[in-house]
Amino acid sequence: MSSETDRAQVYLVTGGCGFIGEKIVELLSQQDYIKEVRVFDSGAREEEKIIPATTHVTVMKGDIRDYNLLLAAMRGVHVVIHTAAIVDYRNTVPFWEMKAVNVGGTENVLRACCVLNIPYVVYTSSIAAVGPNTLCEPMCRGNEDTKYSGEVELPYGKTKAMAEKLVFEANGKKLNNGGKLTTCIIRANTVYGEKATFLRDLYLFAKARNDVLNYLEPENTERNSTYVGNVAWMHVLAARHLQLRPDLLAGQVYYCYDDTPRKGFLVRHQILSSMDPSIRLGSHIPYWKMWLIIHLHRIIKVLLYPFWKPQPFLNLPLLNTIVTTFSYETDKAFRHFGYKPLFTWQESKQRTAQWLKAAAGNLSCPHLHEKEN
Repeated sequence: MSSETDRAQVYLVTGGCGFIGEKIVELLSQQDYIKEVRVFDSGAREEEKIIPATTHVTVMKGDIRDYNLLLAAMRGVHVVIHTAAIVDYRNTVPFWEMKAVNVGGTENVLRACCVLNIPYVVYTSSIAAVGPNTLCEPMCRGNEDTKYSGEVELPYGKTKAMAEKLVFEANGKKLNNGGKLTTCIIRANTVYGEKATFLRDLYLFAKARNDVLNYLEPENTERNSTYVGNVAWMHVLAARHLQLRPDLLAGQVYYCYDDTPRKGFLVRHQILSSMDPSIRLGSHIPYWKMWLIIHLHRIIKVLLYPFWKPQPFLNLPLLNTIVTTFSYETDKAFRHFGYKPLFTWQESKQRTAQWLKAAAGNLSCPHLHEKEN
């Protein structure tokens, strides 16, 4: 790749106003080989930002279900980082709508790449696309090559698995100009950091319970969590090396990782108690108790409908996911494109706690799902 091309890179980030997307845009805008970063997001306010380091950030409002709008935004782009998705663990969004965005939107992105001869796509997926499955079989410290099968438990995970299949199949596809499409997949997990709404919700719940933070997962359960800045950095490096070493990265999948501990309840407590020392770690809530509460909630909801429309509540697939060990240990991203976390666990915790402290002043109703498309 010539240095001339290097200086003229145009990147498009779908969902670039979302939790992960925003951080990706921030890091991309600091890279000297990128001329322009375009953001395509349904929640965007159209504006042009000029950021130091001669990188233009152009924000475009649009829904990835709208193929023609997407096509217009993608004209003249070299690389697409596709993060746009409806992220919903609590079944607040109908499955058909989530599928239309997460699967149909991905189909649109790949189709537009072939029409406009855009050769590189990095797709943001999720560990939920792999499992846990409906049998709740654990995966303990696996890696990208670990064989794990069965139907995925979470509806959100099902849509991400379908979209992954499209991205895998599109790798090597012919572009209009005779070139070929090169794709890779990054699987995020429990991502935390500034603007992580689930942490605000947790803080509210703990405050409402005399500063006690109880937890659902058994203490031996393992699950990876990664700081949003490190997830974003992995995307930036993968997108760069997809161009520099296409033969190595093409069709590959990478798990996100950093040095955040694998015990979710301890991670949450450490972050919350860093910003508010009065938050105490409570005790484990037994599975049977939550199972009963979920079923009672469902029965009451049916009986009192339409007079009572409660806030979305925990559901069985989500409870099963929380209590099942699903963890991995890998250095594949380091081996393939030199990824090392930008932020340590201490820094990640501190940055997240600082944001939480600032946000605590205007905490109101919990936001129960994020929509990033």
